[in-house]
Amino acid sequence: MKKRYTIGIDYGTESGRAVLVDLENGAEVAEHVTPYAHGVMDECLPGSGVKLEPEWALQHPRDYLDVLEQSIPAVLDESGINASQVIGVGIDFTACTMLPIDEDGEPLCFQDRLVNRPHAWVKLWKHHAAQDEADEINRIGEERGESFLARYGGKYSSEWMMSKIWQVFNEDREMFDEADAFLEGTDWVIAQLSGTIVRNSCTAGYKAMWHKQDGYPEEEFFAALHPDLKRLTSTKLRGEIRAPGEAAGGLTKEMAKRIGLLPGTAVAVGNVDAHVSVPATGVVAPGKLVMAMGTSICHLVLSEEEKEVEGMCGVVEDGIIPGYFGYEAGQSAVGDIFAWFIEHGVSSELKAEAKQKGLPLHSLLEEKAATYQPGETGLLALDWWNGNRSTLVDTNLTGLILGYTLQTKPEELYRALLEATAFGTKKIVDAFNDSGVEVNELYACGGLPQKNKLLMQIYADVTNLEIKVAASKQTPALGAAMYASVAAGEASGGYATIFAAAEKMARINDYSYKPNPENVEIYKNIYREYSKLHDYFGRGENHVMKTLRSLRDKTKGGAVHA
Repeated sequence: MKKRYTIGIDYGTESGRAVLVDLENGAEVAEHVTPYAHGVMDECLPGSGVKLEPEWALQHPRDYLDVLEQSIPAVLDESGINASQVIGVGIDFTACTMLPIDEDGEPLCFQDRLVNRPHAWVKLWKHHAAQDEADEINRIGEERGESFLARYGGKYSSEWMMSKIWQVFNEDREMFDEADAFLEGTDWVIAQLSGTIVRNSCTAGYKAMWHKQDGYPEEEFFAALHPDLKRLTSTKLRGEIRAPGEAAGGLTKEMAKRIGLLPGTAVAVGNVDAHVSVPATGVVAPGKLVMAMGTSICHLVLSEEEKEVEGMCGVVEDGIIPGYFGYEAGQSAVGDIFAWFIEHGVSSELKAEAKQKGLPLHSLLEEKAATYQPGETGLLALDWWNGNRSTLVDTNLTGLILGYTLQTKPEELYRALLEATAFGTKKIVDAFNDSGVEVNELYACGGLPQKNKLLMQIYADVTNLEIKVAASKQTPALGAAMYASVAAGEASGGYATIFAAAEKMARINDYSYKPNPENVEIYKNIYREYSKLHDYFGRGENHVMKTLRSLRDKTKGGAVHA
C-alpha cells in the first residue's frame, strides 16, 4: 500500500508555509515558505498612498492565494510525492483576521473602485484601531448582563471580530453595506479551495461571541450597539459552523489544477495557528498549557469544566480538542518586542561585533545576556509594546523599562525584555490556576523555543514549571496536516479522531527546561515588583500611558479613516 500524506498550510503574519507530512509518523517530508508580497500594511494602502491611522494593520488577500499556488507545488516537487498520495489539505491562520466579501465571495478590495477604501481590506489580528468599539461592547454588554462577557474573561477585545465589524460600520457605512458577509481569513481561503463557505467553530467561538449551546448573543444586544446592527449575525455572519477535523468539502477542479493536487482531495475546516499546535505537541488532556511562541504568544489549556478566568481570550467547548473546554489567553507582543529592540536599540559596535563573529544579532545578545544572573541588570520592564491581551485586555497600554543608568548595556536591556515577557506569561498561568483551571506543565512550540535557549530557561525559572518543547519546527502546519488527516478519514488512509492522529504524528524533543531553584527564588522577588507596576499602570491608578497615546494621536496628522 502506498504511503499517505497530507499538506498543512500555516498562514502567519508575514508569510505562509506549506508542509508535506507523512501520516505514518508525522515526519515533515518537505516544506516551502512564501513571503507575503504586500506584508503588513500599517502605514498606507498599496499603490494609492492613502495613509492609515495609528494602530491599523491590514493585509492583501492576494498574498494568501500566492501561498497556495507557490508553496503547494513546491513541496510536491521537492518530495517527488505523487498527488494521488495526498489525501487531505488543512490550514491554520492568525486570528482574528477579518475581511469583507461581496455576493460572489470576493474580497471588496479586489474591486478597482474600492481599492482606496481602507475598510475594504483585510484587517489583520493586530489591527487595534477598534478599541473604542471594544470599550462600548464591554460597557453595553456589562449593563445588559450579557453572558458572553464571562467567556472572554470579562472583556471583549479590539482584536476580535465584532469590534472590527462595528468599526467598519461606524467609520465607513458604505463599506459595511457593500459587504455581503464578513469572514475570517481562514474561512475565505478554505472557500477558495473547496468552493464552499463554511465557518469554523474555533474562530466563531474565540473571536465572534458564538457559543456551541447558545449560539450568538440575542439580536437585542446588537440592536443596543446600533438599531441597524440588530440582524448582524443572521445576515453578515450567516453560514454553517463546523468543528475542527470536519471536512469543508473536496478540492475544486479549478483549484486542483492551480496547485497540483487532485480534485476532490479532502479540505479540512479552517482553524487557528495556535490552536492546531496543541495536538501537534501531543497535548490532548487537561493540565498542560501550550505556548505558541512567535511574534506574540497564545496560551492554550484544556479543562473538563467551563469557568471564568480573568482576561482570557475565550473558552470554547470542543474549540481545541473534542470533549474538552479549550481556554485561550495571550500576549500581544513577544518576538515582536525582541525584533523591535534588534532594529532600534542595538549599537553600531554590537552590530560590527556580530558581523565579525558571523553571528545573528539575536544570538550575540543571547550569549551576552546569559552571562548575567537574575536581578543583576537592575532593570524591570512591562511587556506592553503592543498593548496587553491577557489579563488586562487593553490595547492602549504601552511598554515601560525601569532602572536605566549611564552604565546600562544593550544586552542588559535585552535580558530585561526577555524577563518581562516571562512575567507576562506567569500572570496568565496564575490567572488560570486561581480560577480553578489547573496548569502544572508547560509545552512550547513555534520559532522562539527553537532559537533562544536563554528565553526558555528564564520562562521555566519565572513560572517554576518544567517546559517541554515540540520537535517540529512548523508545529501549526503539522497540526493543520493532522486535522486534514481526520477530515480525510480512515477510509482514505487518514485517522478517525485527532486523538489517534496525535498518538502517531505528534513529536516532542527529548530535552526539556527545568526550573533552577536559586533562580526561582530571585525571580519571585522581582515578579512581586513587576506585579506592582502591572497593577499601577494597568488597573487605573495611573493613566499616563493612555494620556500620552491620546496626545500622539491628536498631533499625528495626515491620516484618514476612509
